[in-house]
This record gives sequence, structure tokens and C-alpha cells, in this order.
Amino acid sequence: MDLPIVKYSKSEYIETDTGNKVSRKSVICGSQNIILGGKTILQTGSVVRGDLRRTGPGHAVVVSVGRYCLLSQGCVIRPPCKTYKGVFSYYPIKIGDHVTIGEGSIVQAATIGSFVTIGKNCVIGRFAIIKDCCRIEDNTVIPANTVVPSFSVYKGSPGKLVDELPESIQEICEARTKDRYSKFVPSTE
Repeated sequence: MDLPIVKYSKSEYIETDTGNKVSRKSVICGSQNIILGGKTILQTGSVVRGDLRRTGPGHAVVVSVGRYCLLSQGCVIRPPCKTYKGVFSYYPIKIGDHVTIGEGSIVQAATIGSFVTIGKNCVIGRFAIIKDCCRIEDNTVIPANTVVPSFSVYKGSPGKLVDELPESIQEICEARTKDRYSKFVPSTE
């Protein structure tokens, strides 16, 4: 299945030295606490909350996003939080390479592995761990502290294992994310 070429207005996106394409209409809070690995696309209306971090001196990486990722329109990435021994704290979130997060999804996971596809309108609960090579179907709710094993497909509310992915999913996912990035091009107007 060939992906279509997606043209965007060059004035709407900022392209960084490492090839990240960030919409001027995305919301990035605490950018000094966010790392984008390169060739990642943040679409219009996506929200990344790097300002939610533990208090204390110095900078801390709060949100780490790998290479060739897509944060679709209206998705929200925010670090997980909890109260421990009476102290409320935020904890870092790490997102691997070749990850797609669908439109309108809210992610508060501790870790999302590489080669993961999260569908539209999903909720990934606090401190969830999604291992490498997984697919979360549209409208799925992954409860807090859930561990989603590698090569699994989760669906429903709450999300349950419904299928397994083939071992070739890593190559398929990598090819798809690189193809999507190469076809996300500025319009000539």
C-alpha cells in the first residue's frame, strides 16, 4: 500500500537541523526538556508537555521522542505523574523510533518502544509500558500500569490482546515511517 504525498505549507512548519518538521500550530511547552531524535513530524494541534517535570535545579529530559516518529493532529504527550510518600512528581516519558501516534490520542505512558502504532482517539494510561513492535487499535484505552508485550495488537476499553503481529512487522513499520517522512513535502506555492 503506497502512502500518498502530503503537501504542507512551508510557512506553517519549522524544519530543524536534524530534519524534524514541527507545525507552528502545535503546542510545545518546556522545549528545553524535550528531545526529538530527528525526522519526526509534529502535526497541527499536537501537544507535547515538557514543562511538567520534577522540581529542582537544572534541566531534565522529560519527553524523549525517537527518529521517524509521527505525532498526529490533536494528540497529547504528557509525562506520567503520581504521589509517592506525600510528594507529587512527574516522571519522564520515552518514545522509541518509528512510532506513530494517531489523531486525538492522549499518551501518559512511561515507555513506548520502537515500531509501535497507536491509533486514533486512544488513551494510554499513566506508567503504561508498550514494548517494541505493537499496534494499539483506534479508540483503545490502555489502563494505567499496563504492560503491552511485543508483537501484540490491543483493542477495546479496557484494551485487551486481540491478535499478534508477524516478526516482519519491524521492517514493515520502518519502511512505512520512512516512506511517510519522505512524502511529507512542502507545497510549491
